[in-house]
Amino acid sequence: MNNANRLYVGLGLLVAAIALVGFWPTYFAPLLRGLAGHPSVIHFHAAVFSGWVLLFIAQALFAATGRIALHRKLGRIGIYYSCAIIVVGLVTAFSQFADRIDVGRLAEAQTRLLAPLTDMIVFPIFFFAAIYYRRKQDLHKRLMLVATTTLLVAAVARMSFIGDPFPREVRLLVWMSPILIAAGYDLYARRLVHPVYVMGLVALFVLNQRRFLVPTDAWQGISGWLATFVS
Repeated sequence: MNNANRLYVGLGLLVAAIALVGFWPTYFAPLLRGLAGHPSVIHFHAAVFSGWVLLFIAQALFAATGRIALHRKLGRIGIYYSCAIIVVGLVTAFSQFADRIDVGRLAEAQTRLLAPLTDMIVFPIFFFAAIYYRRKQDLHKRLMLVATTTLLVAAVARMSFIGDPFPREVRLLVWMSPILIAAGYDLYARRLVHPVYVMGLVALFVLNQRRFLVPTDAWQGISGWLATFVS
């Protein structure tokens, strides 16, 4: 296993660590104590998204150890799994959206819907680009890393221990960290950063600014219209 292969296995473990640390106080720790009073859709969402992280690590390990046939076979399953990620992500988002509206928290519902909805737009763009370029290893593995990293935003947002003075900027760096590390390795090993990483970092930066869309007439109109279907 060369350094580049070890890198992706390590990045998979980093992704898992970020997800575990982020959700530990609000989900995993209470779950272990038998106190996780979340709706079933949240538990299903957690299981599906955790499975994706494990799949990413397994795929990186299979590729790194030369088990390419197994990597490709599991990759075909991964295509269907990605569809489950999107469906479950959207179902969970709209389930919580409806729950908040039912208890009269329309403004909060409109605010909280934007992030998961846009996540489920950006993730498939990078994932299906990775599938399209699956025979071009340099593109495929980088696109897969970016796609998986986009899913970490909810975990990072729950890292309450990241405090002042610049919590949002620090959280952004934590969210970007798998791509930043990979880009740093590219710069060290290849003397340039692959364009996929640049696109990924730009995408995460733009997603980090989406809060500015919440008060706009456009988003208020769209989310208000969506509310008519669940209220």
